[in-house]
Amino acid sequence: MPKFAPVDWRTLEKIFLATGFRFARQEGSHRSYLKQGIARPVVIPTYREVPVFVIRNNLKNGRNFPLRILPPFGAMPLELNRVKTRQN
Repeated sequence: MPKFAPVDWRTLEKIFLATGFRFARQEGSHRSYLKQGIARPVVIPTYREVPVFVIRNNLKNGRNFPLRILPPFGAMPLELNRVKTRQN
């Protein structure tokens, strides 16, 4: 699995919006996003650098996350691996 680095909350928001999540609400410095079929909301704190553990937890919560995302404006594709979850 590639190493993740902290990113700005706006970058993380663009990724989740591009994959079908929609903004639901904001409480203080935390923004919540919902998607049909995903039980728990994805919560993104509005920090300059969102910690890696928050990014990983959000990827686990949004388990139908695609492997490849094409960012807007012709930028290079961002490759993401699926986070393995334990299935019982």
